[in-house]
Amino acid sequence: MWKLLQIELFKIFRRPRTYISFAAIAAMILIIQLGLKFDGKSYLQLLMSGISESFYVPFDMILNGYLVAFVILNTLLIQVPLLIALVAGDVVAGEANMGTLRLLVTKPVSRTELMIAKYLASVVYTVLLLIWMALLALFLSMLFFGTNDMIIARNEVMEQISRNDVLWRYIAAFGYAAVALSTVAALAFLLSVFAENSIGPIVSTISIVVVLTILSEMKIPLYDNTVKPYLFTSHMLAWKGFFYSKSNGDGQAISGSIENLPAILRSLGILLSYIVLFVSAAIIVFKKKDILS
Repeated sequence: MWKLLQIELFKIFRRPRTYISFAAIAAMILIIQLGLKFDGKSYLQLLMSGISESFYVPFDMILNGYLVAFVILNTLLIQVPLLIALVAGDVVAGEANMGTLRLLVTKPVSRTELMIAKYLASVVYTVLLLIWMALLALFLSMLFFGTNDMIIARNEVMEQISRNDVLWRYIAAFGYAAVALSTVAALAFLLSVFAENSIGPIVSTISIVVVLTILSEMKIPLYDNTVKPYLFTSHMLAWKGFFYSKSNGDGQAISGSIENLPAILRSLGILLSYIVLFVSAAIIVFKKKDILS
């Protein structure tokens, strides 16, 4: 299995399109950082206009690396699934398009092992892309903007998290994001089994994610309690929960606490269930498929 995984990773990283995602992530993060560096105060004033009219707000202290990273994650983790689909949607369909898939299945390796290795290679790519994103979004922001207590705005309330209580939350958030994006990779991987070229799976994955994301944001009474809780897109942004702390009697955030950990774990379980479902379906279809290319 390890040898198969190495071969699949070599195939992924020899393709120029693989590095498009890394370049796109770097460009978008740098643009956001430069924008906040030169005009971040205006952004914060707009965001906190209601509060700043009644209280003095130290914008220079609030605009630090931790907050900038949070803004970047909110902006980019919606677009990153599209970049994941570029690679995951190509792992099987790309081989069929090049005419190497038929030769590949003649090797003394089971189709199940081959498919697992291909999906794991997609997951490794996803994790590496997230690590790259973390280095630029978090650590580069800390370098440019420094660190201080982190201010989170939610439900018209400002929550302050101590600077010593922030880093582990980002580690947990990136870990959760890795599972969420691996779900998108599993969907693209499944669709890749049905296609003879990578365009179809990539476009289909993007379309499904966009449509389901829109449905996840809709508020319809009956739909909210039946369908919406089971869409995987409804749980992809649950990483934000790691930044919501419990409060004491004085309304101050309790260090090291998470407001609703059971909800985060439930969302994580749903995403993992989708991964198992998508990958299992891909293996079953591939094992029954007549390889003609």
